[in-house]
Amino acid sequence: MKVYTKTGDDGTTGRFLGGRVSKADLLVEASGDVDEAISVLAVVRAGCTDASLAQIIFDRQRELFVVGADLAANPDHRDRLDPEVSEVTVPMIERLEALIDRLVAERPLRPVFVVPGADPTSAGLDHARTVVRRAERHVVAAEQTGHVVSVVALRYLNRLSDLLFVLARHAAETLEPASHD
Repeated sequence: MKVYTKTGDDGTTGRFLGGRVSKADLLVEASGDVDEAISVLAVVRAGCTDASLAQIIFDRQRELFVVGADLAANPDHRDRLDPEVSEVTVPMIERLEALIDRLVAERPLRPVFVVPGADPTSAGLDHARTVVRRAERHVVAAEQTGHVVSVVALRYLNRLSDLLFVLARHAAETLEPASHD
């Protein structure tokens, strides 16, 4: 199997379920952000010594593949998407919310902005959070320019960034300093 197809040499990329769009398309940008988030989370997971946290990260990586497929789908064929395989669902968001609630109950958040970077795991989770936020901004921009965008996928990205924030605080092995004195 060849890795290269040469079909993208003209500056376009294939959509999931058919069609081609510019590689500069806002949804392609969002898909790239999602791909980057998967990779950032891979680095975090590779260095993570907490098996439970590593599993949470792995599960989010898999879900981000669903987000990527949802965003890349040809809007004329969304009826062919498979829930939780190529289409983001409300239960996926509900699972994030339940996890956030459980983690915050275990370790309440401090009522201050913190300077991230207490350790590599928490810093990596914060890095992933910022990449997910960028993906969310690109999805919003795409929607505002007329693209068909899954509202559920957009909500998922917003909630995932919340979860990554909570996970970063949870993973910090030392008290993170406040952003001001």
